[in-house]
Amino acid sequence: MNQHMPIEPIAFIDIGAQRRRLGARVEDAVARVLTHCQFINGPEVTQFEADLAAFTGARHVVGCASGTDALLMVLMAKGIGRGDAVLCPSFTFCATGEVVALTGATPVFVDVDARTFNIDPASLTRGIATARKLGLEPKAVIPVDLFGQAADHDAVAAIAAAEKLFVLDDAAQGFGATYKGRRLGRFGLATATSFFPAKPLGCYGDGGAIMTDDAELAETLRSVRVHGQGSDKYDNVRLGLTARLDTIQAAVLIEKLKIFEDEIAARNRVAVRYGEALGDVVGVPHVAPGNVSVWAQYTIRLGTVDRDGFAARLKALGVPTAIYYPRSLHQQTAYRGYPVADGGLPVSESLSREVISLPMHAYLDAATQDRVIAAVRSALKG
Repeated sequence: MNQHMPIEPIAFIDIGAQRRRLGARVEDAVARVLTHCQFINGPEVTQFEADLAAFTGARHVVGCASGTDALLMVLMAKGIGRGDAVLCPSFTFCATGEVVALTGATPVFVDVDARTFNIDPASLTRGIATARKLGLEPKAVIPVDLFGQAADHDAVAAIAAAEKLFVLDDAAQGFGATYKGRRLGRFGLATATSFFPAKPLGCYGDGGAIMTDDAELAETLRSVRVHGQGSDKYDNVRLGLTARLDTIQAAVLIEKLKIFEDEIAARNRVAVRYGEALGDVVGVPHVAPGNVSVWAQYTIRLGTVDRDGFAARLKALGVPTAIYYPRSLHQQTAYRGYPVADGGLPVSESLSREVISLPMHAYLDAATQDRVIAAVRSALKG
């Protein structure tokens, strides 16, 4: 090969490959919406909610405009506000803490487990005590199913029950994963998820959903997502949002859900190959026994390796990387004023310094993955 030829870059997440697989099915689904012209709350929204209920086993599903809205809607429906504390892991995307602050409540940040990167039950317990010392009333905990793996929901549920908190599961990255043989969607009071295009199950814009077994909560959520509507659109009985899932996105998601289980299996095959090929040179992800991850990201720990140099060497070889998250929430400007659990958040801070994510999607073929693996091993040699 001519050494001056440009190196063909690898896709970090190959949405196009999935699009080619789906082919005319998506075009036909969108065309049906364009024919009936019910762009808001059309029949596909109801159908998709039913499909999600069947997929997860949840009794009620409420589609909405984004994963952030999904979280916020539950907090609003439960009346969370000033003086309340909601416990959140710090090593996550900002939306988890953002929605708490938007209600006027106080996010209290807790640490994560060094192996799974998910909420640490011991730190959660300390965070609840911290909140009470500050005169706040702990009301809820938002565990995050980070990078595609379920949090330790049994441990979180036990603490929440003892402390009289409700659990709002943030499954924006973990939808489709299983915890001890049970699919996410029925842990805690409610489960919120996102269908952002890069998610394992993503639409072609923004979208989200809430799953719950609580009929009263589901009814309130349907009101919140349309301006707090009551019996008609001019009878607004509570403060609400414009948080509807539009019909075209629902139509796309109906088709994508049909191949989702196959894609989860493919993602796990990719993850197994990565683990076998890289486990001797970097810290590879740990999936807790009994869990099946959907691998929203494949995130490794570099330890003392210079992360910026490592990423630059991979980029030169045509391999993209991403860092989730170079700053934990309590280190970010908007959130530095909020409390953290007693004892600090050393694991979150360490992860923010050491993690980097490699290309991961259901269509990453073996030859391309071998390119990534070879590049990682080469880059580690400096």
